[in-house]
Amino acid sequence: MKILSFLSRASKAYKDYPAYSKLLVLCTLSSGGLLAYSESGPDTGTAGVETDQKLPKKKRVLVLGTGWAGTSFLKDVDATLYDVQVVSPRNYFAFTPLLPSVTCGTVEARSIVEPIRKMVKKRRGEIQFWEAECVKIDAANKKVLCQSNIDNDLLQKGEFFLEYDYLIIALGAQVNTFNTPGVAENCHFLKEVEDAQKIRRSVIDCFETAVLPGLSEDERRRNLHFVIVGGGPTGIEFAAELHDFFEGDLVKLYPTVKDLVKITVIQSGDHILNMFDGRISSFAEQKFKRDGIEVQTGCRVVSVSDKEIKMKVKSKGEVSSMPHGLVVWSTGVGTRPVVRDLMEQIGQANRHVLATDEWLRVKGCEDAYAIGDCATIDQRKIRDDISSIFKAADKNNSGTLTLEEFRDVIDDIRVRYPQVDLYLQSKHMRDVTYLLKDDQGNDRKEVDIEGFKLSLSHVDSQMKSLPATAQVAAQQGAYLSRCFNRWQQCEENPEGPLRFSGSGHHQFLPFRYKHFGQFAPLGGEQAAAELPGDWVSVGHSTQWLWYSVYASKQVSWRTRFLVVSDWTRRFIFGRDSSRI
Repeated sequence: MKILSFLSRASKAYKDYPAYSKLLVLCTLSSGGLLAYSESGPDTGTAGVETDQKLPKKKRVLVLGTGWAGTSFLKDVDATLYDVQVVSPRNYFAFTPLLPSVTCGTVEARSIVEPIRKMVKKRRGEIQFWEAECVKIDAANKKVLCQSNIDNDLLQKGEFFLEYDYLIIALGAQVNTFNTPGVAENCHFLKEVEDAQKIRRSVIDCFETAVLPGLSEDERRRNLHFVIVGGGPTGIEFAAELHDFFEGDLVKLYPTVKDLVKITVIQSGDHILNMFDGRISSFAEQKFKRDGIEVQTGCRVVSVSDKEIKMKVKSKGEVSSMPHGLVVWSTGVGTRPVVRDLMEQIGQANRHVLATDEWLRVKGCEDAYAIGDCATIDQRKIRDDISSIFKAADKNNSGTLTLEEFRDVIDDIRVRYPQVDLYLQSKHMRDVTYLLKDDQGNDRKEVDIEGFKLSLSHVDSQMKSLPATAQVAAQQGAYLSRCFNRWQQCEENPEGPLRFSGSGHHQFLPFRYKHFGQFAPLGGEQAAAELPGDWVSVGHSTQWLWYSVYASKQVSWRTRFLVVSDWTRRFIFGRDSSRI
């Protein structure tokens, strides 16, 4: 009787779902038999529900790439709201700022990588991943052609199409050789984990070759001459790591050739680390001089062979050559072929990099977004919207703008045009209203359109392109995921600034990059840092700050533990010189 009473109550609880046949309970009686109680069909008097009713189909979001930008988007996007798919030729995320450390065994390669499938498994909702190369984007039909990079006879060509509603292009960039003869064939690059591992093996090969019997001293010197082309952060950090590797470890293992090792940095500009504060560039050059690392500035490489590198000295116009054992090319990045093809489709063929607006939407390509090194933000110039801004602010249509009317749109102007704040900082102005003062610095009660144009005519001079750094890419990915997570909410209640060329407000706030500083490890447990607020720090204490920041920025506790363990191992046992 108790069982029948329970079944009756359970049946009553399920009457809200009369369209389905429901198995309510299976229980074992004391005699060992089974009792099955089911209900099929609705009760009399209860309204039926259509059996083919479906939930709204989720929008398909296709992410291309698992670098800093793509991974940052995947870490924060709410996958329960979208059908998220990921395509990348590598199934892991790499902490690329530590690649120079991998080249010399300071950090192991596996310590700075995290499997993508492991990362997305922790997210809410389901994210599908395919290890494949994106070979073509069909923007008109919203399709992407992919090709598996796994060598398997079962896959035949391994090609497949994926359709999307929203496309996130985070393909990064490739090494820019500037079409210099011999670079692709004879130089090492430092963009991927595989590059760092290859350099590590080549460095050891150079030393092992140099100690073989039968070589002349000139041949030994050539094999032990390491040339770095490019004086940016990656090239300088590799040079510093290589010097530490030799001084701390290899000099003990290869004592017969210790006086033949030479490291040369070739820089086309006047200074190395020219994107840093001048004080850091000067400190780095002086330290390299003390360490015996030769820095040749004002030189442009014209060709590279397997045994020598030719360069042109800009000041003299002369072409000179030098023998080498290994050349690392680190001179900047260029556009990938698949991105270049997309640019031709959408009318951006005359540009050097894919252009987006301030909301990271690809210009000329519907429902496509681009983040990271593959794109740049084409910031809207304020002078192009002067008339629209003036009209929106002049609410009484008087033809002049009062200070109070200007104040009403100040916040929207500063959000929409970040160059305004940069201009104020450069001129040490405390408030935007300083722009409306006359030549003597006196307040003006009102200003006409011509005076308004004159007041804002120099603001666009502070427009700057964002650097192709991991910091920028990560912030763009996080920003874009926030927009996708708040899509429906911001459609109903826009959070963006006033539309000066239309009505209402923009749906989202535009992307705004926040610079948290940058580091340049210089070897010998010394580093340089450029921090927010025009702060510059150099020396041993800065190196420890570098350790703490890079450890905290790891994507998981696993990689954080492994990286710190590698640093500790290196302090105690030195670097491993095995050729593996």
